[in-house]
Amino acid sequence: MKLTSKGRYAVMALADLARFDNIHPVSLRDISLRQGISLDYLEQIFSKLRKKEIVQSVRGTQGGYVLNKKAKEIKLTNIFDAVDEKVKTVQCKKESKKGCNGKSAKCLTHNLWDELENHINNFFEEKSLDDLVKNNSERRI
Repeated sequence: MKLTSKGRYAVMALADLARFDNIHPVSLRDISLRQGISLDYLEQIFSKLRKKEIVQSVRGTQGGYVLNKKAKEIKLTNIFDAVDEKVKTVQCKKESKKGCNGKSAKCLTHNLWDELENHINNFFEEKSLDDLVKNNSERRI
């Protein structure tokens, strides 16, 4: 299983946004500088996040992005879905009788990896942006 940089950077950028957007809209340039993420890459990510209505853009000299909902209402799974990130531990389709190895039966360890995928996705479903911001601020005290 591999989580791509797109998914990780989307979560990092939104956690940054959640931390600062209660003051004013946050520019992608500021997020880029604080998080070390390419501005071009952030623009691609935020385009997807805007289409899925996780963020909204604010125009003007003090413009930038704000969250469309409260941070505690945005689950990590919402973010991954918005940027087309899928957490998969097996390559075959769950409903298929064929296994990942192309053979007619699933491998001996298929159920193990399938169960792991369920645990991971449940973990991301339970975690919100607010959890990330709170955990980060508690560690700095």
